[in-house]
Amino acid sequence: MTDRTARLERSTRETKISVDLNIDGEGRFEVESDIQFLKHMCETLARYANFDLKLSAFGDNDHHIIEDAAIALGTAVKQALGDMPVERTASCILPMDDALVMVALDLVDRPYCDADCPDNNYHHFFRSFAMSAGITLHVVQIRGFDEHHIIEASFKALGKAIYAATRPRDKLLSTKDAVKVN
Repeated sequence: MTDRTARLERSTRETKISVDLNIDGEGRFEVESDIQFLKHMCETLARYANFDLKLSAFGDNDHHIIEDAAIALGTAVKQALGDMPVERTASCILPMDDALVMVALDLVDRPYCDADCPDNNYHHFFRSFAMSAGITLHVVQIRGFDEHHIIEASFKALGKAIYAATRPRDKLLSTKDAVKVN
């Protein structure tokens, strides 16, 4: 199997983000950010996806840091996947206390995101992640009232679904074959 890793830095006037990702990891993480909830959610995503993740995310305000961390992480996932055939689609329904969330995704290069999320910054995280990873992502809140639980259940479900979708397979799962852009 080829090495499915990515390393990148994203620096703007507003943020400085670095990502080191191994999608065939063991769920190890080292996340640094002044935003403790972002740190917790990225650690949760890495653990549930079984990805090894080293992420550093700092900047001028929460919105910019969360957005750029999602863009960098999505870009790293896309780079690490390369062209190897994978399961491609997966879903997960995950309970966490009062919250029940479903995540369904397709790793096809048709970016789309529809995410129920009670916090604008983390809604934006899911959308920015999906757009930069080039995936179709649906996050559906089935029930719940605690915002922390809803968001955390969403990250856990995303982790479990992306783990299943990124598993290697022998043949490309498509009736169209791979799309090549010249």
